Amino acid sequence: MCFPCDCQVVITHVKSKVYNGKSQHIELRLRQLIDNVVMSLDFVKPERNFANSLTKPPLFEDLMGRLQVEDLEFFFVQCWVLWNQRNSVVHGGCIQDPARLVQCAKDVLQEYQDAQTQLSAPIPSSSMQQQLRWVPPLGSAYKLNVDVAVFKGMKASGYGAVVWNDKGEVMAAMAGKGPQVQDSEEAEVLACRRAVEFALEAGFREIILEGDNCTVMMAILGPKPDRDRLGHVNEDIKTMGREFRAFSVLCVKRDANSVAHSLAMFARQIDGEIVWLEENPPPAADALYFDSCNLMNE
Repeated sequence: MCFPCDCQVVITHVKSKVYNGKSQHIELRLRQLIDNVVMSLDFVKPERNFANSLTKPPLFEDLMGRLQVEDLEFFFVQCWVLWNQRNSVVHGGCIQDPARLVQCAKDVLQEYQDAQTQLSAPIPSSSMQQQLRWVPPLGSAYKLNVDVAVFKGMKASGYGAVVWNDKGEVMAAMAGKGPQVQDSEEAEVLACRRAVEFALEAGFREIILEGDNCTVMMAILGPKPDRDRLGHVNEDIKTMGREFRAFSVLCVKRDANSVAHSLAMFARQIDGEIVWLEENPPPAADALYFDSCNLMNE
């Protein structure tokens, strides 16, 4: 007998020696929990049987018409957290404090929004798209696109690189966490060196190196020894470039370098380096989609 609600309790003994009680009072407690948390939202009017009305279409349509997108997103994340909590309790978990569930919903939504911001690809305007789009290489050459990101709060940098064939297919790609740098130019030079090294390791022999920092690209192209503070890195790139059958360097706009940029931004979330061979890197899915659409429209 459950004394709080005066109902019969069924106790089941399981192999893990944990006793799971399924009874009417658990359902009552869950309904009270849902009502209390939902009613705490300042944009929801009190409703006697609100938990039961969540599945009714009129309520959903009413919320769509009255709430801002941000509030509606938070509301549905709240519903998911409550549903997840209910399943946890039914299967032997503990009921958490409602205030903690509210904070959990905020954290889940914020994590999702941060991920979308970090991985989103820039979409060029229709008037500029034709002259800024990425263009595949010709013949037997491969294009090696490189980009970087500087994470000041983390005292680190990130780099991304992708190797394409003449059909616009990804042959190899990588994303990695780099060291703290003085400026974006230093990050770009270090990323180019690692990208060229990566292309050699992967067995490519005809490479067109593309980046959106024209200062760095021109320094790599320079025929004379570079006495700049980053000159020794540029000389390393030139030395490795001589190991290819063909090696050239181009400067492109940022919108034509979006896949490498997405991979560089993704590096914030990892330690070390991740490599993809003959497969599309998931962190750059949006940018890959835009590039493929441009190729199809040619």
